Amino acid sequence: MAAPSKILVFDSGLGGLTVYREVAAVRPDADFVYVADDAAFPYNALDESALVARVVGLFDELIAAHCPDLAVIACNTASTIALPALRQKFALPFVGTVPAIKPACAASVTRRVTVFGTEATVAREYTRALIRDFAQGCQVTLVGSKHLASYAEAELVGTPASDAQIRAEIAPCFIDDGKRTDTIVLACTHYPLLLERLTRLAPWPVNYIDPAPAIARRVVDLLGPPAPSRAGTSRAIFTSGQGPRAALARFSIEPQSATVAEAG
Repeated sequence: MAAPSKILVFDSGLGGLTVYREVAAVRPDADFVYVADDAAFPYNALDESALVARVVGLFDELIAAHCPDLAVIACNTASTIALPALRQKFALPFVGTVPAIKPACAASVTRRVTVFGTEATVAREYTRALIRDFAQGCQVTLVGSKHLASYAEAELVGTPASDAQIRAEIAPCFIDDGKRTDTIVLACTHYPLLLERLTRLAPWPVNYIDPAPAIARRVVDLLGPPAPSRAGTSRAIFTSGQGPRAALARFSIEPQSATVAEAG
């Protein structure tokens, strides 16, 4: 019998759990290592060279320690900035996370779409290139949120932000000048953690596009379908050493006592 697949899911914090959830659903037989670089959260506070050096340094250690078959970079900021350097240095297959602009524009009826991410993600030339290539005649608005990723982390550990705080972050996403925004790309993996509140607090109904299902399909493309009659394992590592046990329990992940050493 072939050895079970080992999948490493990497994010700056807890947002990648939304991606882990989808990948684990299609590969329940795999052994997962979820790595949160929470010691450096939020990534949009780092300049590009520092972020690349940090992520590549962490993967030097992670690959040596865990020997994964595939790594998912469950973070838009890390994917758009550090993924090219990771692919250049390591032979490991990487699946990145990028704003789902093409399917969002294909699905929009009013032809008005918002890409809603961190300030770092919406500022990237990579994101603008996706809009140029895939807008398909839609009017696309870029909205960078300063606080929503932190609000999502707080929500998951039981200290939620107020409705007013979340409304203030999402308000620029909604445009009505005769054509209303009808589709919002969630271009940060933290944001689906707040999906119920985003839906409830929106000034009108919209279609939120979460990239996680597409990422899960790509993992199956690369690794194949699940092995029958095997239940995989899932554990989490936090660079701070302070993983929130209650939050991880909601995703059926076992926290690991060992931490990843700080990357310079």
